[in-house]
Amino acid sequence: MAKVEKSWEKRLAGGPDQLTVDFVESLSIDKRLYKYDIVGSIAHAQMLAEQKLITKDEFKQIKNALIEISEEIADGRFVFEKEVEDIHMAVESALVVKIGDVGKKLHTGRSRNDQVATDIRLWMRDRIEIIQAKITLLQKALIKLANSYSEDIMPGYTHLQRAQPVVIASYVLSFVEQLERDFIRLKNCRDLLNVSPLGSGAIAGSTLSLDRKSTAQQLGFLDISYNSIDAISDRDFCAEFIFGCALIATHLSRLAEDWIIYSSNEFNFIRIDDAYCTSSSMMPQKRNPDVLELIRGKTGHVYGSLMAMLTILKGQPSGYNRDMQEDKVHVFAAGDTVEACLDVACAIVSHTTFNTKRISAGLDEGFLDATALAEYLVGKGVAFREAHGIVGSLVADCEKQNKKLGELTLEEFQKYTTSIEGDVYENLGAVNTVDKYATDGAAGRKQAKEQIEYWCEKLGQR
Repeated sequence: MAKVEKSWEKRLAGGPDQLTVDFVESLSIDKRLYKYDIVGSIAHAQMLAEQKLITKDEFKQIKNALIEISEEIADGRFVFEKEVEDIHMAVESALVVKIGDVGKKLHTGRSRNDQVATDIRLWMRDRIEIIQAKITLLQKALIKLANSYSEDIMPGYTHLQRAQPVVIASYVLSFVEQLERDFIRLKNCRDLLNVSPLGSGAIAGSTLSLDRKSTAQQLGFLDISYNSIDAISDRDFCAEFIFGCALIATHLSRLAEDWIIYSSNEFNFIRIDDAYCTSSSMMPQKRNPDVLELIRGKTGHVYGSLMAMLTILKGQPSGYNRDMQEDKVHVFAAGDTVEACLDVACAIVSHTTFNTKRISAGLDEGFLDATALAEYLVGKGVAFREAHGIVGSLVADCEKQNKKLGELTLEEFQKYTTSIEGDVYENLGAVNTVDKYATDGAAGRKQAKEQIEYWCEKLGQR
C-alpha cells in the first residue's frame, strides 16, 4: 500500500518523526465520529455542486463513495491505517483511493477546524437525545416504584438524622424532580449547540462563494455561526454537555448513597435484587451493593472530565489550537459513563422493594412528629419560636423518661403550656403527621398521589 501522507506534510522539511506521528494522532478516539464526518462531507459536497465549484457528476461520485465508506466502517470491513491522523483524513484518504483526483476536491473551502467542530455538534445532538431517553426511562421506573408505596411512610432525614415522616412515594419522586432538571439542562445545551460552523474554514472563512446556510439546512442546524474565529474555537457546548453529565452523575450518586445505606442491616429499609449485588471472595454471607457503589465511584470520572475540559479551554489564545483535539476524550468519556450508569440505575430501581414492615416497626422513633406538634401550637396562637422552645423541652423530657411524645399525658403536656388540649393526640405519631401535611409538594399521601398523576401525564407526552 502506498505511503499515507499527512495533509500538511509537504510544508515541512522531511517527514515527521514517528514520535510526532504517534503523539498527534486522534483516530483511535475520533473514529466514532465517522457517520457525522461523512454526513457533513456529503452536505458540503452538495453545496459545492450547487455553487458550481464541483460538477454534479463529481458530487455524485463523491456521495456514492462516501456512502460506501460508511457502510464499510459500519460492517467492520474498513481498515483504519495507523499512519492517518484522524477520522477526517481516514475518510478523505479512502475517498481518493476510490475515485481518484475527484476525491481531492472535497476539502475545497473547508478546514479540519470547521469540520471537527461540525462533527462533534452533530454527534452531541444525537447523544443528548439518547441520554434524555434514558433519563425518561429511569423516571418512569421511579414513578412505578413510587406508585407501589403511595400509602407507606418512612423517616425523612436531614444531616442523616431523623427529621420528619414522609410518604415513601414522595422520597422516590424526589429523584424524578432531579432528573427532570437534568433533562431540561441537556435540552438547553442542545439548543445552544445547534448552529453550524461549517464554512468557517480554518479561522477566517473562505474567498470562495460557499453557501453556509445550505449546509446548515441539510444538516438540520437551526442557524449558522456568525463569527468564523469563534466558530472554529467554540467548545463551550462541550463543557456544558459534560457539566450536564456531571449533575446527572451527582443525582445518581445521591440515590446510590441512600440505597447503599438503606440496604445495610442497620437500616434494612430496602432489598435490592440479587442480580444487582455481588458477594465476597472471603465472607460467604455478604450481599454487597457493588453496582450502586460503582455508580457512586464513577461520578468521580465524570467530574474529572469536566475539570479536564475546563482546563483545556482556559489557557488557549483565540483561534483553533491543537489542545482541542483532547476535547473528545473527555466528552466521550462523560457521555459513555453517564449512559451506562443510567441504564444500571434503571435496572436497580425496577428490581428493588421497600421493607415496609421493618420501616413501620421503628417509625415512631426519633420524634418525627415534633415539628407537627410545634405547628399545632402555632394553630393555637403560640408564636413559632416559643412553640419551638416548648417542644424542644418536651422532647428532652421524653428522652429522660424513654417516652414518645404521644405517650405523654395531657397533664404532662400542660406543665409546659396550657395551649395544648385534648386534640393534640390527633397530630402526634408519624401517620397522623403525614396526613396533616397541607402545602403543595409536601411529603404526604395526598400530595404524593397528585405528583404521581402529574408525572405520568408529563412523561406520557414525551
